[in-house]
Amino acid sequence: MSASVSLENVQKRYGDVEVLKGLSLHIPAGQTVALIGPSGSGKSTLLRLLMTLERPDGGRILIDGESMWTEPRNGGEVPARDSHVRKLRGKIGMVFQHFNLFPHMTALRNVAEAPRYVLGLGREEAEQRAREYLEMVGLGDKLDQYPGNLSGGQKQRVGIARALAMRPEVMLFDEVTSALDPELVGGILEIMRDLSARRTMTMIIVTHQMRFAERCSDRTLFFEAGQILEDGPSREVFANPKHPRTRQFLDAVIDA
Repeated sequence: MSASVSLENVQKRYGDVEVLKGLSLHIPAGQTVALIGPSGSGKSTLLRLLMTLERPDGGRILIDGESMWTEPRNGGEVPARDSHVRKLRGKIGMVFQHFNLFPHMTALRNVAEAPRYVLGLGREEAEQRAREYLEMVGLGDKLDQYPGNLSGGQKQRVGIARALAMRPEVMLFDEVTSALDPELVGGILEIMRDLSARRTMTMIIVTHQMRFAERCSDRTLFFEAGQILEDGPSREVFANPKHPRTRQFLDAVIDA
């Protein structure tokens, strides 16, 4: 099951710096979208807003048509209660750049913990679900290993399994290969490619892996200074970018 994501004139500032400048965007349920652009252009900030790690300074964020920070009451819109925000946040999973695993827990427990204590699953059911997703990412033989005994690529696989175990409707990936040695990147991208092909989630991927974005996403957005300068089918954006700044960026990073 997947959910749509919409932003309506979303703004975000940090002090005097306007990081997102009235961003409007609609991502249909089940679509895989790549966000590309220079560092500091607002891509990761968008993910943080969707995860409710940050709150927008203006505009609306909607998940399947429901506003995240407001809710209807008495014929109007009022600030959302915590329970409403948690309900929508529960539809969203995220894989972070730096794994964020619990070092004192095995791979199995790292994945089973949230289904057990957030979703309320029993221990046996939560661990069975954790085994299922660790098998999916190729770590069925590492269930009892602690993060300190895993490679960077294996830790990131545990992070992906942990997010999947919550069965999100929207999955966010924030530069999940940037902390890995180059030889480990391919395995993680292959898992993401497989997830995209399954069409069971809406996927939003911030990446500097241009070939992956071109081949494995339905749509690519080019960000620059808090705005979307280009938005189109991935193969078209990479083959024939319409905005000169997109072309300049792609020429620089693909030839590098």
